[in-house]
Amino acid sequence: MQLKWLEDFVTLAETLSFSRAAELRHVTHPAFGRRIQALEGWTGMELVERGASPVRLTAAGTLFLDTARQMVRGLEGARDELHAAAGRHARTVTIATGRTLARTVLADWLVRLHPLVRDAQVRVLTRSLADAVQLLERNEADFTLVYHHAALTVQLDGRQFAHVTLASEKLVPVCRADARGAPVFPLQHAGTVPLLTYGPTLAMGRLQEDFLAHNTRLPPLQRCIECDSADALAEYALKGLGVAWLPWSMVQADCKAGRLALAGTKSMEIRFEVRLYRPKRRLSPLGEAVWQSAARA
Repeated sequence: MQLKWLEDFVTLAETLSFSRAAELRHVTHPAFGRRIQALEGWTGMELVERGASPVRLTAAGTLFLDTARQMVRGLEGARDELHAAAGRHARTVTIATGRTLARTVLADWLVRLHPLVRDAQVRVLTRSLADAVQLLERNEADFTLVYHHAALTVQLDGRQFAHVTLASEKLVPVCRADARGAPVFPLQHAGTVPLLTYGPTLAMGRLQEDFLAHNTRLPPLQRCIECDSADALAEYALKGLGVAWLPWSMVQADCKAGRLALAGTKSMEIRFEVRLYRPKRRLSPLGEAVWQSAARA
């Protein structure tokens, strides 16, 4: 069954004339008649009374007319929606990333991207590391922005996906600063230090746990608060509740303002990369332009 047969039948029911309906449908009278017969063959029933003038629909034809109209409207609506969605998609870039990266590295990059995406829409989906990668693999995101470190596993097939390093980042141990700007919980001292930690599912949590497991020069650490939000841990550190390893891009302003202080030396920093991944298949023109901007960064 073809959509044009339904459109022909609706036009015939509205004009009650084969010749007028054929004219409106821009086909010859014989061709129009053959298409009505093809529709009747598909339904298995006669829809038009033969020989009647003006044209009359059979009982089956009258019953089928409402269905035909609904089908035509539904298919035309679906087609219009698809065209509209295609237009929106061409001007939309979707980036999957973690919550902390969304407010730090990605936020800085979006500022630089603004002239390029000013007339477009950027969708940012915040997920766990594994979920962000899966969104890319399922073609539900154009890009994924994730941490890269030996302690983290990003299993993306190099034959299907490419990446660029968008930034170098580090987790630094910070705590509240005292009146002199010194850390209230210095890691160089021998006393027990309260530790603020991430939930086990977070990539930064795995980075921190890997560092703690391989660093024997730290003082005794007492785990006091675990949270799956770096923003919340930063607030706890500001309130003097302990030491947290936080992204430098997140805490540098508080450190420079004297609200937070580095609690340890450079040897206690956890350095890693932030990588932007994409599929090797061709993206939209906007997506390709965004990728070229990242490659030049």
